[in-house]
Amino acid sequence: MKIVKAEEIDIIEVLKILENDGIIIYPTETLYGIGVKYDSKKLLRKLFEIKKRPEEKSFPLIVNLQHLDLITEFIPSIAKKFIEKYWTGPLTLLLPAKKNLPKRITKDNKIAVRMPGESFALKLIQLSQFPITATSANISGYPAADCIETVMKYFKDSFIDLLIDGGKLPGIPSTIVDATVDPPQLIRKGAIEVDLSFY
Repeated sequence: MKIVKAEEIDIIEVLKILENDGIIIYPTETLYGIGVKYDSKKLLRKLFEIKKRPEEKSFPLIVNLQHLDLITEFIPSIAKKFIEKYWTGPLTLLLPAKKNLPKRITKDNKIAVRMPGESFALKLIQLSQFPITATSANISGYPAADCIETVMKYFKDSFIDLLIDGGKLPGIPSTIVDATVDPPQLIRKGAIEVDLSFY
Protein backbone atom coordinates (compact mmCIF):
# COMPACT_ATOMS: atom_id res chain seq x y z
CA MET A 1 0.00 0.00 0.00
CA LYS A 2 1.48 3.33 -1.09
CA ILE A 3 0.95 6.27 1.32
CA VAL A 4 1.18 9.88 0.11
CA LYS A 5 0.33 13.10 1.95
CA ALA A 6 -2.72 14.91 0.54
CA GLU A 7 -0.80 18.14 -0.11
CA GLU A 8 1.85 16.26 -2.15
CA ILE A 9 -0.42 14.17 -4.37
CA ASP A 10 -1.13 14.73 -8.05
CA ILE A 11 -4.91 14.42 -8.35
CA ILE A 12 -4.68 13.46 -12.02
CA GLU A 13 -2.55 10.46 -11.00
CA VAL A 14 -5.16 9.50 -8.39
CA LEU A 15 -7.88 9.61 -11.04
CA LYS A 16 -5.78 7.39 -13.31
CA ILE A 17 -5.58 4.82 -10.51
CA LEU A 18 -9.37 4.88 -10.17
CA GLU A 19 -9.89 4.66 -13.94
CA ASN A 20 -7.64 1.59 -14.03
CA ASP A 21 -9.64 -0.34 -11.42
CA GLY A 22 -7.68 0.89 -8.42
CA ILE A 23 -8.85 1.31 -4.83
CA ILE A 24 -7.92 4.39 -2.80
CA ILE A 25 -8.49 5.59 0.75
CA TYR A 26 -8.79 9.36 0.96
CA PRO A 27 -9.67 12.15 3.42
CA THR A 28 -12.96 14.05 3.25
CA GLU A 29 -13.86 16.96 5.54
CA THR A 30 -15.40 14.46 7.96
CA LEU A 31 -13.73 11.01 7.85
CA TYR A 32 -11.58 8.80 5.62
CA GLY A 33 -13.44 7.16 2.74
CA ILE A 34 -12.72 4.26 0.41
CA GLY A 35 -12.95 5.17 -3.25
CA VAL A 36 -13.52 3.16 -6.39
CA LYS A 37 -15.11 4.10 -9.71
CA TYR A 38 -18.86 4.05 -9.19
CA ASP A 39 -19.74 1.64 -12.00
CA SER A 40 -17.08 -1.06 -11.50
CA LYS A 41 -19.10 -4.08 -10.35
CA LYS A 42 -15.90 -6.04 -9.72
CA LEU A 43 -14.46 -3.40 -7.40
CA LEU A 44 -17.76 -2.75 -5.66
CA ARG A 45 -17.90 -6.46 -4.86
CA LYS A 46 -14.31 -6.35 -3.61
CA LEU A 47 -15.18 -3.39 -1.38
CA PHE A 48 -17.96 -5.41 0.22
CA GLU A 49 -15.46 -8.17 0.92
CA ILE A 50 -12.79 -5.81 2.31
CA LYS A 51 -15.26 -4.08 4.63
CA LYS A 52 -17.18 -7.27 5.49
CA ARG A 53 -20.28 -5.20 4.75
CA PRO A 54 -23.77 -6.70 5.05
CA GLU A 55 -25.29 -7.36 1.62
CA GLU A 56 -28.37 -5.22 2.30
CA LYS A 57 -26.29 -2.04 2.63
CA SER A 58 -25.17 0.14 -0.28
CA PHE A 59 -22.29 2.55 -0.83
CA PRO A 60 -22.72 6.34 -0.93
CA LEU A 61 -20.95 8.41 -3.59
CA ILE A 62 -19.21 11.73 -3.81
CA VAL A 63 -20.19 13.71 -6.90
CA ASN A 64 -19.98 17.04 -8.61
CA LEU A 65 -23.13 18.53 -10.08
CA GLN A 66 -22.35 17.26 -13.60
CA HIS A 67 -22.38 13.67 -12.33
CA LEU A 68 -26.00 13.75 -11.20
CA ASP A 69 -27.26 13.05 -14.74
CA LEU A 70 -25.28 9.79 -14.74
CA ILE A 71 -26.87 8.35 -11.62
CA THR A 72 -30.27 9.97 -10.95
CA GLU A 73 -33.60 9.69 -12.75
CA PHE A 74 -34.30 13.31 -11.86
CA ILE A 75 -33.57 15.83 -9.09
CA PRO A 76 -36.66 16.49 -6.97
CA SER A 77 -37.33 20.19 -6.38
CA ILE A 78 -36.81 19.64 -2.64
CA ALA A 79 -33.37 18.17 -3.36
CA LYS A 80 -32.42 21.16 -5.52
CA LYS A 81 -33.07 23.45 -2.55
CA PHE A 82 -30.94 21.31 -0.24
CA ILE A 83 -28.14 21.27 -2.82
CA GLU A 84 -28.29 25.03 -3.19
CA LYS A 85 -28.26 25.64 0.56
CA TYR A 86 -25.91 22.94 1.92
CA TRP A 87 -23.49 21.84 -0.83
CA THR A 88 -20.57 21.81 -0.81
CA GLY A 89 -20.63 20.25 2.65
CA PRO A 90 -21.31 17.24 4.86
CA LEU A 91 -24.88 16.59 3.69
CA THR A 92 -25.69 13.29 1.96
CA LEU A 93 -28.93 13.26 -0.03
CA LEU A 94 -30.94 10.23 -1.08
CA LEU A 95 -32.13 10.80 -4.66
CA PRO A 96 -34.08 8.67 -7.18
CA ALA A 97 -31.55 6.27 -8.72
CA LYS A 98 -31.23 5.67 -12.44
CA LYS A 99 -32.17 2.17 -13.48
CA ASN A 100 -29.45 -0.40 -14.27
CA LEU A 101 -26.87 1.04 -11.88
CA PRO A 102 -24.83 -1.52 -9.91
CA LYS A 103 -26.96 -2.80 -7.02
CA ARG A 104 -24.21 -2.07 -4.50
CA ILE A 105 -24.66 1.71 -4.92
CA THR A 106 -28.46 1.71 -4.80
CA LYS A 107 -31.09 0.63 -2.32
CA ASP A 108 -34.88 0.80 -2.73
CA ASN A 109 -34.33 2.65 -6.04
CA LYS A 110 -32.44 5.42 -4.23
CA ILE A 111 -28.83 6.54 -4.39
CA ALA A 112 -26.90 8.39 -1.66
CA VAL A 113 -24.73 11.29 -2.86
CA ARG A 114 -22.92 14.34 -1.59
CA MET A 115 -20.50 16.99 -2.76
CA PRO A 116 -17.92 17.26 0.02
CA GLY A 117 -16.88 20.45 1.75
CA GLU A 118 -13.36 21.89 1.56
CA SER A 119 -11.05 18.87 1.56
CA PHE A 120 -8.95 16.62 -0.65
CA ALA A 121 -12.19 14.83 -1.54
CA LEU A 122 -13.68 18.03 -2.98
CA LYS A 123 -10.58 18.69 -5.13
CA LEU A 124 -10.70 15.08 -6.32
CA ILE A 125 -14.36 15.07 -7.30
CA GLN A 126 -14.18 18.49 -8.96
CA LEU A 127 -11.66 17.07 -11.46
CA SER A 128 -13.24 13.63 -11.83
CA GLN A 129 -15.32 12.60 -14.85
CA PHE A 130 -17.24 10.07 -12.71
CA PRO A 131 -18.72 9.62 -9.22
CA ILE A 132 -16.52 7.89 -6.63
CA THR A 133 -17.58 5.71 -3.71
CA ALA A 134 -17.35 7.39 -0.32
CA THR A 135 -18.00 4.53 2.07
CA SER A 136 -16.26 5.08 5.40
CA ALA A 137 -12.83 3.50 5.83
CA ASN A 138 -13.68 0.89 8.42
CA ILE A 139 -14.66 -2.73 8.83
CA SER A 140 -18.44 -2.91 9.18
CA GLY A 141 -19.44 -2.62 12.81
CA TYR A 142 -16.22 -0.82 13.83
CA PRO A 143 -15.75 2.95 14.27
CA ALA A 144 -15.09 4.94 11.10
CA ALA A 145 -11.45 6.00 10.65
CA ASP A 146 -10.53 9.62 11.40
CA CYS A 147 -6.74 9.11 11.21
CA ILE A 148 -4.16 7.14 9.24
CA GLU A 149 -3.33 4.92 12.22
CA THR A 150 -6.89 3.60 12.35
CA VAL A 151 -6.99 3.13 8.58
CA MET A 152 -3.80 1.07 8.76
CA LYS A 153 -5.15 -1.03 11.61
CA TYR A 154 -8.19 -1.96 9.51
CA PHE A 155 -6.65 -2.32 6.06
CA LYS A 156 -2.89 -2.96 6.25
CA ASP A 157 -3.40 -6.41 4.73
CA SER A 158 -6.00 -5.36 2.13
CA PHE A 159 -5.57 -4.68 -1.57
CA ILE A 160 -5.54 -0.88 -1.34
CA ASP A 161 -3.54 0.81 -4.12
CA LEU A 162 -3.13 4.24 -2.54
CA LEU A 163 -3.69 5.75 0.90
CA ILE A 164 -3.87 9.54 0.95
CA ASP A 165 -2.87 10.99 4.31
CA GLY A 166 -4.94 14.02 5.27
CA GLY A 167 -3.97 13.97 8.94
CA LYS A 168 -6.45 13.84 11.81
CA LEU A 169 -10.04 14.52 10.68
CA PRO A 170 -13.08 15.76 12.67
CA GLY A 171 -14.59 12.28 12.79
CA ILE A 172 -18.28 13.21 12.59
CA PRO A 173 -20.07 11.61 9.60
CA SER A 174 -22.26 13.53 7.17
CA THR A 175 -25.92 14.21 7.88
CA ILE A 176 -28.23 12.11 5.67
CA VAL A 177 -31.59 13.34 4.33
CA ASP A 178 -34.01 11.41 2.12
CA ALA A 179 -35.02 13.95 -0.52
CA THR A 180 -37.15 11.46 -2.49
CA VAL A 181 -40.08 11.92 -0.09
CA ASP A 182 -42.20 14.92 0.78
CA PRO A 183 -41.64 16.09 3.44
CA PRO A 184 -37.93 15.19 3.37
CA GLN A 185 -36.85 12.80 6.10
CA LEU A 186 -33.78 12.98 8.34
CA ILE A 187 -32.08 9.57 8.17
CA ARG A 188 -28.96 10.33 10.22
CA LYS A 189 -27.92 13.32 12.33
CA GLY A 190 -24.36 14.16 11.49
CA ALA A 191 -21.87 16.96 10.96
CA ILE A 192 -24.40 19.68 10.14
CA GLU A 193 -27.85 20.63 11.37
CA VAL A 194 -30.32 20.85 8.49
CA ASP A 195 -33.57 22.74 8.40
CA LEU A 196 -36.13 20.30 6.98
CA SER A 197 -38.85 22.94 6.81
CA PHE A 198 -37.14 25.72 4.81
CA TYR A 199 -38.33 24.55 1.39
